[in-house]
Amino acid sequence: MNSGSMDDKLKLELKNIIIEACEKELAPEQIGDTDSLVGFGSKLELDSLDVLQINVALANRYKVRIEDSKHARRVMKNINALADFVRPADKNSQ
Repeated sequence: MNSGSMDDKLKLELKNIIIEACEKELAPEQIGDTDSLVGFGSKLELDSLDVLQINVALANRYKVRIEDSKHARRVMKNINALADFVRPADKNSQ
């Protein structure tokens, strides 16, 4: 199975989840796969509350959970990293 970052459909789903969970006025196509997601200077400027809302949405949809802020910084670096978190390359089919 390919990693999540190789799956354009998954990445589009993740972009839509972020936009919906954080109530952003943005089209998914405006979020690049390597654009920074969190922090000042990022296109989305997501904060810790946004990360929490995304975490809940990911848990509901994909049954995965971001453990803490350090983990969040790593997996929410960009869409590719988030997709690889949701669907790692070595994960068995769901």
